[in-house]
Amino acid sequence: MPFSDSVSRSQTTLQIPLQYRQFLESLPVAASVCDVAGRLIAFNEAAVVLWGRRPEAGKEHWTGAWKLFNLDGSPLALEHTALALTLKRGVAVAGNEVILERPGGERHHVISHPQLLRDKNGLVVGALDVLVDVTEHIQYQLLKKQTDELSRMYEALKISEDRYHRMVTEVEDYVIILLDVNGYIQNWNKGAQKIKGYLPDEVLGRHFNIFYSDEDIRNDMPDRLMKKAAQEGKAVHEGWRLRKDGSRFWGSVVLTALHNPEGDVVGFTKVTRDLTDKKVAEEQLLATSRKLEEQNRELERMNEELSSFAYISSHDLQEPLRKIQTFSDRIVEMEYDRLSEKGKDYFRRMQAGASRMQKLIRDILAYSRTSTQEKKLEDCDLNLILHQSKTELEVPINQKKAIIESESLPILKGIPFQLQQLFDNLLNNALKFSKAGVAPHVTIRSRIVKGETVPPGPGPRSDRYHHIAVADNGIGFEPEYKRKIFEVFQRLDPRNEYGGTGIGLAICKKIVENHFGFIDAESTPNEGAVFHLFFPVTEEQSD
Repeated sequence: MPFSDSVSRSQTTLQIPLQYRQFLESLPVAASVCDVAGRLIAFNEAAVVLWGRRPEAGKEHWTGAWKLFNLDGSPLALEHTALALTLKRGVAVAGNEVILERPGGERHHVISHPQLLRDKNGLVVGALDVLVDVTEHIQYQLLKKQTDELSRMYEALKISEDRYHRMVTEVEDYVIILLDVNGYIQNWNKGAQKIKGYLPDEVLGRHFNIFYSDEDIRNDMPDRLMKKAAQEGKAVHEGWRLRKDGSRFWGSVVLTALHNPEGDVVGFTKVTRDLTDKKVAEEQLLATSRKLEEQNRELERMNEELSSFAYISSHDLQEPLRKIQTFSDRIVEMEYDRLSEKGKDYFRRMQAGASRMQKLIRDILAYSRTSTQEKKLEDCDLNLILHQSKTELEVPINQKKAIIESESLPILKGIPFQLQQLFDNLLNNALKFSKAGVAPHVTIRSRIVKGETVPPGPGPRSDRYHHIAVADNGIGFEPEYKRKIFEVFQRLDPRNEYGGTGIGLAICKKIVENHFGFIDAESTPNEGAVFHLFFPVTEEQSD
């Protein structure tokens, strides 16, 4: 492998002390060390797992350990990798993202962070390369931060034991401690002091079970973790841990066994991360999920009550009302001439009141059906639906000499009955609130608009919408009432001047929302009103 002549290199063969090899093996990420000639000197089991093969240490060049590709899938020349450039230039090159292919063809997305290794005289003796597999991780930025921290840790991995201890001591975001074979604490870094709250003199020589609750100690949690690490090489656990002041934090612990050349366990490394924020966020999310489930159950109960109310409205309430209307009609028909003028007025008011109540009950029933009926969507031609509405309202249209003009309207995925009810209510509203002595003139126009132009409303937004505008030349309303008119039982006119129950536009709003759309209105008194309907454009319609 070619090197720059300006780089000073040691001629000493790179040797990796036992404690560094053990520490290298305890790391949760793939790591390897090569000498200045590019020969692999040491690597951990995580690297073997990542590569998919075990190279022959001390003899095999690192370039033969794997195949590399760019993120776009094109082959990556090995001399362009961060490790090769680091060895060539004698300066650590920023880590790069590559695709690593195992011998079996399986590819992994990895991040490489090489660091130069120097002897006591400052001469380059090799390089440490840390490979982090981020294939299945979606929080790339967090992993990159953690990898950078580990890279800084690995950079301190030198020939000198003093440098190794200094590296471990300075790390603040992780608790990194050494335990003897019986679990007693041998060292204490800044991360341990920051997270657990103990000073070194307060904790060195004590058993690591001081970080566990009384319940964990009764359940032999510390001993069980050491036994598992001794038997399997590593023990991983998450749970609540104790600080010096008695407060708790959620710790993620990796306990790794250290072995002597004979394979006997001589101690353990214990790496702990404080994941309290993550745990609290998960618990809050779980609590929110449970609250939503309770709210859903409450909505289901309310829907059942609404269905019961709709049944009462359609049967029990209308039946006595029909009797009142029937008998009042008979009295007026048979006894009208014998009634006083005041009595006749009373009966006319009673009949008018009964008619209003019957219409109110029917409108309430229609609103409840709009809210609860099953949504079975099918293709609905709005041109045919508009034609049907004009047919249904033929009598009042002719009486008022109304003009209804419309452009070509789209075909929507919808509920035919509800869309029919929507146009019935909008046309009826335009006829009802027309100016005295002025023929109603209604225009209906349609176009496709971008999602960002749609007025604010609940629910997710689509990229495009059908915008249908229904404009009239009626009495209009004050702009400040543009939201109020869509609420149930809201009327902006005296009852003795215009009929209605105040539910029609609320039904329109519910129907539009049932079709994942939005409704808005604008008006100026005496200058008519415009109702804007927005329905999302489906994929089929986009084609």
